[in-house]
Amino acid sequence: MKVLIVDDEAPARARLRAMLDAIDGYTSCGDAANGTEALALAEQAEPDILLMDIRMPGMDGLEAAQHLQSLEQPPAIIFTTAYNDYALQAFDTHAVDYLLKPVRQERLVEALQHARRLTRVQAASLQEAENRSAQRQRICANVRGSLQLIAVEEIRYFQADQKYVTVCTAESQLLIEETLKALEQEFSGQFARIHRNALVAKRYITGMTKDADGRAQVQLDGIAQMLEVSRRHAAEIRQLVKALQV
Repeated sequence: MKVLIVDDEAPARARLRAMLDAIDGYTSCGDAANGTEALALAEQAEPDILLMDIRMPGMDGLEAAQHLQSLEQPPAIIFTTAYNDYALQAFDTHAVDYLLKPVRQERLVEALQHARRLTRVQAASLQEAENRSAQRQRICANVRGSLQLIAVEEIRYFQADQKYVTVCTAESQLLIEETLKALEQEFSGQFARIHRNALVAKRYITGMTKDADGRAQVQLDGIAQMLEVSRRHAAEIRQLVKALQV
């Protein structure tokens, strides 16, 4: 079984690697210092298991675990942390186990054996229901088999089309397999519903106008496209525009 070790402290990575070397049937396939590196290495090395710290600079372990479900064959995740107050959040991301530092050899063996009993298909099914209790800072899109991260603060709008949602920034448009309803619930403070098929970033709203047929449209900074505002949401968006211009 291939194991990827993720920890922002080099001594901690070295200790886990040494412990792993002493266990038959498991081999280290790489090290990463944060969640972003872990995602990139997971794509390349296709590990069966991740031994991953939770508190790391940049993308932490909990957010990385959420994004890893987008892989075609997501690995089983064992969290390692010095803090026991993350246990509930860790298991909400469907982690296989949760080890407190300093990790003991016997507990590591137990956790690895638990992970080994899970097939990759089982691991994938466990991670299908992504935890949204904590608001993400990035959205993960699968582009031709490669994961691409989009900063939420750069997103102008989400627009639904059948089972996909288009994520639009000033530079790109990418498709994700998430529901508009779930995105609205998660980012209600940052995005406003303007239509049954669209959410727009409040920070980028610059105005509201009408097209030749008298239909309301919203203007967003950084993109030329105008988005239709339904009658149901027109009054609310008009008030929001006024508040933003004060």
